[in-house]
Amino acid sequence: MNCPFCGHTETRVLDSRPHDERIRRRRECLGCGKRFTTYEAVDRPMLMVQKKDGSYEPFDRHKLVTGIFNAIKKRPVNSNLIVAMVEELENEYSRQMRSTVTSSEIGNAVMERLKYIDAVAYVRFASVYQDFTDVAGFLAVIGALDKTDEK
Repeated sequence: MNCPFCGHTETRVLDSRPHDERIRRRRECLGCGKRFTTYEAVDRPMLMVQKKDGSYEPFDRHKLVTGIFNAIKKRPVNSNLIVAMVEELENEYSRQMRSTVTSSEIGNAVMERLKYIDAVAYVRFASVYQDFTDVAGFLAVIGALDKTDEK
């Protein structure tokens, strides 16, 4: 570990503790004596998303969060809840040691979670994700919501 202040290569770990699926380490440089914090995380395999057209692209957490934020716009939904939901999805795929996932799997998983967070956001996300072309698509999604409420 190189010191960010002087570049010295030897440091001493003063404190270690878990922090959001990472390890937070407080370090002291043996060269200049200054202290700094590092975070250590498990190196996960790159998750690739198979799109509807068959092409592949790397999983982009920001892209997914942005899409969900568009669905919750002007809704009483805590943004931290959405970030946590995306992180939970990413961690779930990581625990399964998956290297590829289809966009439809991701979309269905988001819809399933949004259904219990906010009904309007669920319908908004479904309308974009499922590419509704007529009112029948909206009615089908709303009907699915009604069945969930009855359970």
